[in-house]
Amino acid sequence: MSTPNHRPAPAASSMNLRGAVDLSALKAKATAPPAAAPGPAGAAPAASSPYIVEVSEQSFPQVVQLSAQVPVIIDLYSPRSPESAEVSAVLQNVVTEADGKLLLARVDVDAHPQIAQAFQAVAVPTVAAVLKGQPVPLFDRAVPEEQIRALVAELLQVAAANGVTGSLNEAGASEPAEEAPLSPLHQEAYDAIVEGDYDGAAAAYRRALAEMPADAEAKAGLAQVELMARLKGVDAEKLRTAAAENPNDVDAQLAVADLDISGGHVEDAFNRVVRLIARVFGDDREKARLRLLDLFEVVGVADPRVNKARSALARALF
Repeated sequence: MSTPNHRPAPAASSMNLRGAVDLSALKAKATAPPAAAPGPAGAAPAASSPYIVEVSEQSFPQVVQLSAQVPVIIDLYSPRSPESAEVSAVLQNVVTEADGKLLLARVDVDAHPQIAQAFQAVAVPTVAAVLKGQPVPLFDRAVPEEQIRALVAELLQVAAANGVTGSLNEAGASEPAEEAPLSPLHQEAYDAIVEGDYDGAAAAYRRALAEMPADAEAKAGLAQVELMARLKGVDAEKLRTAAAENPNDVDAQLAVADLDISGGHVEDAFNRVVRLIARVFGDDREKARLRLLDLFEVVGVADPRVNKARSALARALF
């Protein structure tokens, strides 16, 4: 895992519940017995605050479930990284001050690489959130305390807009309501994702869309699993180098756009593809256009950044 890079961190605006993170394999372990330890999420407290916990693959499913009551901030850190320690200290203060309105789940990526892989973390510190079981990428490098606080403030606003307004101080907060069962084809896709079979998941979503073309969840799910399939096993540094050396190589540019989306750098990804579309023609332009539409689905078509990119796309095409 690489050390943090120096690109500007994403602005604290237009946060979306959709992200390119596969939590399914970790959520699927919810039936496994959690570690016997105190704390609201069934994991051992990382500090004196009861709202800060260290989690493992075994206890992580409970953290995901608890995100139906409060926003859960995921702090992917390494004891070897001084930057991780700085970010962790800020997050611990912010969560403690929130007094039960947030949970901080700390993950030692050296000890629990599967969780880091699920969040596609390629650097430490990487910080994300989970709301109602949905991932929200935040940042993947050390950022100033003011920006962290701004991102957390917006996270709470997004949580409130989605009905996540509970508190860990409330009785029964650790017992989230059961989720409604998935439809058969969506369940098939979910099971395929758990097995790492992204092609099988994509096939299930396509069948769901054939039965119901207006199925927005299937359309978004298809775009997301296709993205995860493209990113599986990639070398991020090599992809970025190839794109820098070959600015008109459509595949190289789209690969980096995928990486940017997965890391939460939505506007960077959209701008890269739009600029590419303005430079290329014919089949290459159409390939880039279709990929951009898929990335819109991953981010969420109602996201203001998507609307802005659609306008830029129209200018690039016409």
